[in-house]
Amino acid sequence: MADIQAEATDSEENGGVVVRAASTFRPDESDLSHATDKKYVFSYEIEIENRGPRTVQLLSRHWWITDANQDVREVEGDGVVGQHPVIAPGQVFRYSSWCVLPTPSGWMRGDYSMVATGGDTFDVPIPTFSLNTPHALN
Repeated sequence: MADIQAEATDSEENGGVVVRAASTFRPDESDLSHATDKKYVFSYEIEIENRGPRTVQLLSRHWWITDANQDVREVEGDGVVGQHPVIAPGQVFRYSSWCVLPTPSGWMRGDYSMVATGGDTFDVPIPTFSLNTPHALN
């Protein structure tokens, strides 16, 4: 079965940094065989663009992941995918990751903690993006 692509969300900007996100339902990795313990797997692509005049480095991330039952899980950690990317003006850093939900839909939002050349720290919001299986939209 082919992956279902979701369109990128609107971007949010802070400190000259723009974050865009898109998600994909991963049916081949999901486990829907259990009557009460289903696992819906979603991958997501993040694009971080530095439109500002200074080089920035991503220090940490903070996610709020909400499923269709309105249960919220918070995830915090250093960097992303084992990295603390340095993004020069005009550059874009892209990465992929994944999450598992117990429901066929939900959403994610969050922020990145960044430091700019000169030592200024700031947070960049990650726009809310949906996690949906094809049948969750009907």
